[in-house]
Amino acid sequence: MRKTWLLGFGFFSISITWALYNAFVPFFLEKYISSVALIGFFMTIDNYFALFLQPWIGNRSDRTHTKYGRRMPYLLIGMPLGALFTAIIPFHNSMVTLILFMVLMNLAMSLYRSPTVSLMPDITEEKKRTRANGIINFMGGVGSILAFSLGSMLYNTHTSLPFITAGFVTLAALFILKTFIHERRDAPGYIPEQTSKPRMTFRSQLNRTTVLLLAAIFFWFVAYQGVETLFTLYGKNQMGLTENQASFSLTFFSLAFVIFAIPSGLIGAKFGKKRMILVGVLGLLIVFALVPWVESLFLLRIVLTLGGICWACININSYPFIVSTGSEDSIGTRTGMYYLVSSLAAISSPPLLGKLIDIMGYSILFFCAAGSMLLALVCVLLIKHPERSSPNHPQSAPVQG
Repeated sequence: MRKTWLLGFGFFSISITWALYNAFVPFFLEKYISSVALIGFFMTIDNYFALFLQPWIGNRSDRTHTKYGRRMPYLLIGMPLGALFTAIIPFHNSMVTLILFMVLMNLAMSLYRSPTVSLMPDITEEKKRTRANGIINFMGGVGSILAFSLGSMLYNTHTSLPFITAGFVTLAALFILKTFIHERRDAPGYIPEQTSKPRMTFRSQLNRTTVLLLAAIFFWFVAYQGVETLFTLYGKNQMGLTENQASFSLTFFSLAFVIFAIPSGLIGAKFGKKRMILVGVLGLLIVFALVPWVESLFLLRIVLTLGGICWACININSYPFIVSTGSEDSIGTRTGMYYLVSSLAAISSPPLLGKLIDIMGYSILFFCAAGSMLLALVCVLLIKHPERSSPNHPQSAPVQG
């Protein structure tokens, strides 16, 4: 699994960049915009790009064949541009230049995010993908933790330092990936030519299993994104917590996810991805249903820790599962579909749940989240897809490294 750890540096750089971007760009926007809603809109630009550009790039990368492979050309173009536009964000001199740099940075990130994610199943045989996904999510989680812990110190030294650092980390990650990951050598299912195969389309991938799985992904991301976005307000206004207590409580959820990422992948590889997803969805449904009855801060953090473990069961196994339900030459397309659905949930969930809170009060947040998890559970239970050792290559060669 050495190649997986090396590939994890790509996710490490992406996580650091987004964590620093989400933490500090709102401070820049606040200088020009008084409306929090408008600031929130500009901070979701990446999700709008994910709706359209990332699925197209993922599909396009399936049909890209160069001496560098299918995915690497997008990394070679997108990562240097992403590093550049991330680094120059703090050097804006007006709202126009700030928005321009943000848009360019998001465009550049969209060029290589889906191909980077697609590299994992590309270089990993199917039966090892949940373990590999656990590893790269662990590295991504470590990147986020480092960004939050060290980013504030860098920002206090100079507002540009977190962004310049993120740019250098991205370039270092590209060097590692280009040096050690070679698609033609490392990908068991790599096909250098595809002239005889029909063009891969989204419609051709929408069988019953895929539709049900995409629906489940949408519903559990509606629950997750809504809770993640609105939890601190819930803690402050419903439970009477301080802002610091509410925000710090979310750390227990995130830390539990990072710690359980690799074990979740290992268990999923042994007992099946669908089983682990079912355990996670049912567990998170129970956790969300319990939160409204929790009054103790200590008990709340225990429940959130359990929630983080359940989220690892879902998140680590869901991407390998949706890839496994298609052929090896549809990996980029299915990666784009995954991002399309999760981004749609990220865009729609916070305002929808926020409107319900305006009407019915904060207590409705976790009841709605539990209801959304129940719908996800129903969708997963309806899936009748047998898990195989490899969807297109039953006797795939072992991964090198």
